[in-house]
Amino acid sequence: MELQVNNIEIVLVEDSPDDAGLVIRALKKSNLVNHLIHLSDGAQALDFIFCRNEYSHRKIDDKPKLILLDLKMPKVDGLQVLKAIREDERTENIPIVIMTSSNEERDIVDSYRLGANSYIVKPVDFDNFSKAVAELGFYWLLLNKVPR
Repeated sequence: MELQVNNIEIVLVEDSPDDAGLVIRALKKSNLVNHLIHLSDGAQALDFIFCRNEYSHRKIDDKPKLILLDLKMPKVDGLQVLKAIREDERTENIPIVIMTSSNEERDIVDSYRLGANSYIVKPVDFDNFSKAVAELGFYWLLLNKVPR
């Protein structure tokens, strides 16, 4: 079955299958996961966002409402993905939430300097993590307004 890659609302860029599963379950529990794609590295994320390679049939104007982005990933790290998205006027307004286990001040500063909308350190506790993801999804998908 071919994945429908148009009308994606959430792009989850996370190399840990366990963390991705937790995010997806939390969003499903809150009925916020109808149009989500999970990408496991930064290179895939850039291909998806910029409609390259296996995603070349997408239209770049079909922007997600939210990108949940891990920092520490193989191939292309999250900061490089963030920088590339913010440098392109076609994608610069997509809300990007950094969701990572890194609590390092340098990562936080660099993320905001490069244009992250929010920086969240993944809670270790499942209940807190689920609640944080659900609230995050609700805010960014239902309440937040971005320019077209």
